[in-house]
Amino acid sequence: MKIILASGNKGKIKEIQNFYKNSEVLPYTKFTKKFDIVEDGLSYKENAIIKAKAVYEKIKDAVDEDFVVLSDDSGITVCALGNIPGIYSARYAGEEASDKDNLNKLIDELKNKKLKKTAAFYTAAMAIIGKRGSFTVHGWMHGDVIDEARGNKGFGYDPMFIPEGFDKTLGELDEDVKKRISHRTKALSLAKNIINLL
Repeated sequence: MKIILASGNKGKIKEIQNFYKNSEVLPYTKFTKKFDIVEDGLSYKENAIIKAKAVYEKIKDAVDEDFVVLSDDSGITVCALGNIPGIYSARYAGEEASDKDNLNKLIDELKNKKLKKTAAFYTAAMAIIGKRGSFTVHGWMHGDVIDEARGNKGFGYDPMFIPEGFDKTLGELDEDVKKRISHRTKALSLAKNIINLL
């Protein structure tokens, strides 16, 4: 069964392809042109479902074999800053913001509040949509954010996030460590169980 990703984020695509090495995993842009999806849900789950449904409807007649659409909506939450950026993580510094723009804005917010280090967590919601219905799963990773970027591995907010039980950021830790503990890995593991039953 093909797994088609409702994402254009190269970092996410690579991570998910690496996780599902024994399956054919393709971005939806292999079947249609990139198109805008309005993510106006009030939760990660709602946004993941919106993206997966939009892609499924767009490509269902273009794929000539069994497939599911897998969509991920994820972000980081900093409790001491009023639970921001949350579902707005990908566009925290603006609609056209880069990963670096978002990272720098969150670092600036921590510095403004004189917070060198404070509790935070990542959330990943996955929606799986196919001809047999719609399913969702979640994964979390807890730790701390710091007011500086360290390391150049990973993507997004990884260089400022120290996972629970570690003293290095995700930007400094080896890829295999991140893969083992990440919120996305936890959600992908649960999603795999569902995909195997479809």
